[in-house]
Amino acid sequence: MALLSYAASLYLPWWSIAIVAFLVSVIIPLKPAKAFICGFLSLFLLWGGMSYIISSNNGNILAQKISQLMIFMNSPFLLIILTGLIAGLVAGFASLSGSYLRYRKEDNYHNKLA
Repeated sequence: MALLSYAASLYLPWWSIAIVAFLVSVIIPLKPAKAFICGFLSLFLLWGGMSYIISSNNGNILAQKISQLMIFMNSPFLLIILTGLIAGLVAGFASLSGSYLRYRKEDNYHNKLA
């Protein structure tokens, strides 16, 4: 999920991570709780790691300025955590939705056989 989201975000808008997480959860069968956790963790680690690498490469200059504007604190680390948290929640809920869609289809299929 993280690899496909990274590839999609190179060419598509940031919210393409939700589309990728949704499609992966529709294709790969997981229980809803596991789907949310997988979606959340994969994108939290991807975006948190990418923002940490980008921020540390420029000496946290931009992250310090943006954190002062957005969270009213000079905390680049907190900004990195919030970036990962937002991406994780978007992907987690999209993955949860895909899992529910798949579960719904399977439930209807099994009910028709009974």
